Amino acid sequence: LVSLFMSDLMVGLVVMPPAMLNQLYGRWVLRGDFCSLWASFDVMCCSASILNLCVISLDRYLLITSPLRYKLRVTSCRALALILATWTLAALASFLPI
Repeated sequence: LVSLFMSDLMVGLVVMPPAMLNQLYGRWVLRGDFCSLWASFDVMCCSASILNLCVISLDRYLLITSPLRYKLRVTSCRALALILATWTLAALASFLPI
């Protein structure tokens, strides 16, 4: 949940203010090289938010389907690995193409 919070917070603090300026002025008013960086952060934060929701859904599914084996399957190391994989996949999907 903290990872989901961080991705949504980054959307609100990093992505939305330039998007608001873009909507208000009808064009990109910031430096030109900042546009690519902003687009990358936009894709990364939104992708990380979606992937975090998928990981949370998987966690809840595992808890409901096998509650007795849940503690054996979902350890803190595995949870940390899933969070790291989520952010890595989101960063690769956003910064490599742009």
